[in-house]
Amino acid sequence: MNDIRNDDDMTALLSTPVDADTLSRLHRRLEQTAERANLVDVAYTTIDSPVGRLLLAATPKGLVRVAYASEDHDRVLEALGQRLSPRILRAPKRLDEVAREIDEYFAKHRQVFDLTLDLSLSRGFRRLVQTHLPEIGYGQTRSYRDMAELVGNPKAVRAVGTACATNPLPIVVPCHRVLRTDGTLGGYIGGLEAKTTLLNLEAAA
Repeated sequence: MNDIRNDDDMTALLSTPVDADTLSRLHRRLEQTAERANLVDVAYTTIDSPVGRLLLAATPKGLVRVAYASEDHDRVLEALGQRLSPRILRAPKRLDEVAREIDEYFAKHRQVFDLTLDLSLSRGFRRLVQTHLPEIGYGQTRSYRDMAELVGNPKAVRAVGTACATNPLPIVVPCHRVLRTDGTLGGYIGGLEAKTTLLNLEAAA
């Protein structure tokens, strides 16, 4: 009978509503404990921006992912768990500097990001292209063909497009500055509206 009562008590406890402040305190305690025990391999948070809600994720090596809401943040976190580590925790403090620099960018107070990046989600040619994207200056654009020539493979125009489309760090690694040869926008991981917003922001600075 005691076991039954204990089970009933536990069920009642688990079904008791918990207010938001209590949940927040519990999460902060979990975050601090996990950090002290070095149990967090991927920390993440979300922030609001002029191009919608952004997911920011970082490993001890640096910023590893910036994701638009259209990518489905839950799916992005699931993919990070599979590709990097299942030890993922919402830990906003770990992303404070990233959030601050992105806010400064949208406020037109920052033209170059000064963040440590973890490029482990990219490989081979895609990673090569992505490492060269920051060479396109603020307010400037290049074509996919220009980028193919820059990385030493002039015929790889389509592969450059794929590298831009799969860039895990949009905004910070500026694939939005790459256009089609005819000057039209081309694709963008965050959608054409977001790409237009970013280009207009930089053009108006």
